Order: sequence, then C-alpha cells, then structure tokens
Amino acid sequence: MIALLTDFGQEDGYVGVMKGVILGIAPDATIVDLSHDVPPQDVATGAWLLHTAWRYFPVGAIFLCVVDPGVGSERRPIALCAADRCFVGPDNGLFSYILPDADQAVLLDDPRYHLPQTSATFHGRDIFAPCAAWLARQTPLAALGSSAPVADLVSLDLPQPHWQAGELMGRILHSDHYGNLITSFGPDLTSRILGDTATVLRLGEREITARASHFAAGPEGAPFLLRDSSGHLAIAVRNGSAAELLGGQRGQLVSIVGLSEME
Repeated sequence: MIALLTDFGQEDGYVGVMKGVILGIAPDATIVDLSHDVPPQDVATGAWLLHTAWRYFPVGAIFLCVVDPGVGSERRPIALCAADRCFVGPDNGLFSYILPDADQAVLLDDPRYHLPQTSATFHGRDIFAPCAAWLARQTPLAALGSSAPVADLVSLDLPQPHWQAGELMGRILHSDHYGNLITSFGPDLTSRILGDTATVLRLGEREITARASHFAAGPEGAPFLLRDSSGHLAIAVRNGSAAELLGGQRGQLVSIVGLSEME
C-alpha cells in the first residue's frame, strides 16, 4: 500500500502522473489518496496531517509525501522507516512528527531507482514516486541510497506547551476544513483541562469555558472546548467555524488559566 500526501491539488495532472509512475514499476500496488489539498508549500500543515494519519495504516504501508517548496535546491530527498512503515519525500521538516519513532533513514541518491530523466522541478514524479514503488516491490530501504543518521534530518520547531507566570501556554497547531482550531495541548493535558471545569482557555481577548464531549453537544453559535480526534484539545463552534468566529490561525498563542502546575 502506498499512501499519497501532497500539495498538488487535483486541477493539474501531477497526482495522476505520480500514480502512473508507481504502477509502471509496481503494478500490483494499492494506492490511497491521503490528501492532495495541503495548502501550497505549507510544510507544517503537511506534517500535521501525516502525524494524525499514519498510525491508522497497516504495517508495511509506504507514505509518499510531497510538499516540496525547495525542490531542485540543496534540500535532500530521503526515505525513512518508523514503526514498520516507510516514508518517502523531501528532508524539509515534513516528517518532523515521525522522527522520534524513526530507526533508519537513507538519502535517495542512487539513480538506479530514479526515472532516467530527472527534472529539477518534479522530484515527486522522478525520484520519490519511483523509490516508493521500488519499496512496494520489497526493495530494502538501504538499497535506495546512502545511510543518513536520523538525528541529522530536518525537523520543524514544533510548539511545546510550557508554564509561564502560572498559565499553561500553547499554540494553535492546525485549523481544519471545518474551522476547528487544534492546539498544542496533547492527550494527557487535554484530559486534565477538560476534567477541571475551573480552567479557562484564553485566545486573544476571548475566554472560553464551555466544553463538550462531541460537536452536537456544544452550545450553538459559541466556542467550546473538546477533544479532537487527534487527542489534542480543540476549539470548536457547533455548526460553525471557530477560525472565522475567533480569527484564530496556526501559530497563535493560547493559554490555560486555573490549572495547577504538574510536579
């Protein structure tokens, strides 16, 4: 199985061409479209979408990920393995959430596994798709190129919650298709926050205290807190968009007031 994640959209033929290359090398491959609607050149959003999806695919799955504003530059083409799955794409932070689980990585520098003619602007077609297809044909990862230390791969500066002046500080990590604002407060912190009704989330000048177990249980027309399917704390609006109502966007500061500091 090869899962595709790109910022290509569906208006041009880029996605179809990559599938054609894959099937030309591995005709029995099962291809799954994870998403092709990553905003153009938005590596951080691509990294988040991959992070929330990859563990739900079977062992042995290959993730072909192309959000690549640095194509043709000195950024490196790579493949890596984590939790018995493989990931192929640019070394630009797209695999940031995967790296803590990675146990092997290579630079895709063996031209035997590329297309004969390699463009400087479409490595998805000429390098990444062929290498993913060769992996689907049981080619060992190490055969695709030179070994690369996982610690040397590029990682984004992922926001981590921290305490400041008695408040738990975090950031908005992602605004999804519905306008739900997903924060950097992970599963454990989310349990603590939702379990303590005295806590307040601040976003700019807005304070949010309402919470719900699911969307339909939230108040109509007002923001509330709930556990996103990723496990992270999210701000939602029932039948509406928290991003539009609150003007929230990725990177914006949020804070939790009233939660006791963990020892």
